[in-house]
Amino acid sequence: MTTGSTGERRLGRFTRWLRQRPNSLEFWEVLVTDERLVLCFAGESFRSMLLRADVGERTRRLLDDCTPAEALELADRNVAVPLADLRTIRLRAGTPTRRARLTLEWEGEGGRESWTLSNTADGDGQTDLLERLDACEGLSHVECEVETPRFAFI
Repeated sequence: MTTGSTGERRLGRFTRWLRQRPNSLEFWEVLVTDERLVLCFAGESFRSMLLRADVGERTRRLLDDCTPAEALELADRNVAVPLADLRTIRLRAGTPTRRARLTLEWEGEGGRESWTLSNTADGDGQTDLLERLDACEGLSHVECEVETPRFAFI
């Protein structure tokens, strides 16, 4: 856990996630602090198999040493969600044929917002982080859940 200059403590980071868009793949990192969730845009790649690449390595390295406030300023697409607005963090374990998925839900200005991200690597290894967050007092109102698929191939 790291602390920013404002006293905001970093509780953890969900790493190597992507959001599928109609023509591209957006790569995201999710920082969790004791005050907010910071969704950090790490890069974008085309969905074409010939042009597909995980372009988020540079941003991931920058985030290793950033405070949450600095991380928020790295890209215009970055989003901050106050913990008071956060409702759900759900991690669905991957299977041999499906990637792990991370679902985030919060109350936004226009009502409930939801993002579902797919993991580019080993998302199942991040279940420990979710279990730690579930025990945090500041997240007691948030549904933190690890889902295990009933069947290995769905």
